[in-house]
Amino acid sequence: MDYQNIKAEQKDSLLYVTINRAEKLNALNKATLLELADVFSGVTLNEEIRGVILTGAGEKAFVAGADISEFAQYTVEEGEQLSRTGHADVFDAIENCPKPVIAAINGFALGGGLELAMACHIRIAADTAKLGLPEVTLGLIPGYGGTQRLTQLVGKGRAFEMIATADMISASKAEEIGLVNYCVPAAALLQKAEELFQKILLRAPLAVAAAITATNAAVKKDVDGFEVEIKEFGSCFGTADFKEGVNAFLEKRKPRFNGK
Repeated sequence: MDYQNIKAEQKDSLLYVTINRAEKLNALNKATLLELADVFSGVTLNEEIRGVILTGAGEKAFVAGADISEFAQYTVEEGEQLSRTGHADVFDAIENCPKPVIAAINGFALGGGLELAMACHIRIAADTAKLGLPEVTLGLIPGYGGTQRLTQLVGKGRAFEMIATADMISASKAEEIGLVNYCVPAAALLQKAEELFQKILLRAPLAVAAAITATNAAVKKDVDGFEVEIKEFGSCFGTADFKEGVNAFLEKRKPRFNGK
């Protein structure tokens, strides 16, 4: 696919994905969601990619919400389908991606933008960023997993307060309540994401993928997370990386993992 709304640039084993609609504060329209769905399906299949850094173009916004004009006249059925398709093709696809995805929140992360960041495995915010879910000011609620993921991250009381008041919070407050992992100076945002990946890239890729599956299962009500952990733990014993990791430990050397 020829991307018009995002930029995808691979540097070594990391893919940098940038929502590239700065003039629209990187708002999520249908075309952008289709491109995100395509790029993340490719990440899963591309063995050269070990992780993704997701950010927004410009200095003002990560993603400042969805493109409201596209669904202003939707019916009940169309609204439900909009949400269902977005869940499956983009937000759940990111959460279930076997490669770690770090959101580098460089500015406003509002509505669908915050939902996009919450679908990622790790969130880092610039100290200038503002985060919020303002959907109730439009007569809506978050529709791309926001009610669920925010509750999982910060607890029911804080989640409901943020959604019902539609208030924005600062990046430092987001770090305090566990919504983001780190709040850093804006100039150091990508550097912090890259530093985290430098640690992750030293680890066994299949074990990291198994950890994503198991930790995701912890917040799925219809899944026995302990059983998922047992299965994923067991599967690691069948990998060459496990043998390499054990041999390296016994031989007192650094492991050389190859994702097999």
